[in-house]
Amino acid sequence: MTELVLAAVLGFAAGGLSGMFGVGGGLLFVPTLVFVLDLSQLEGQATSLAAMIPVVALGAWRQHRYGNVRWRAATVVGLVSIGGVAAGATVATSLSDDVLRKLFASLLVLVAIQLVRSARRPLPA
Repeated sequence: MTELVLAAVLGFAAGGLSGMFGVGGGLLFVPTLVFVLDLSQLEGQATSLAAMIPVVALGAWRQHRYGNVRWRAATVVGLVSIGGVAAGATVATSLSDDVLRKLFASLLVLVAIQLVRSARRPLPA
């Protein structure tokens, strides 16, 4: 029960922070799942991806209501992504937890660099 409450708090906090800062929730979910809920890196990444399914469904539905979804492009991207997901899952399960953590840490560093670069750009007048 405590784990479910913790997961709910994590979901709310990570969702709010990712919405405020414009970064993907996985960047916040995965480290928290690994360090707070004591999941392996692979379990954290997989759990984060599974947690995104209802968020994506709700977001797509809401944006469809506003007329913002281009279904043809979305269908192509979604179908092609299936191959990428299968390949990524195969690679992820073949790597050690240590290698996955280092790769994820590298991704976090790259995202941090990008955020700093975008914050330093002057705003358009």
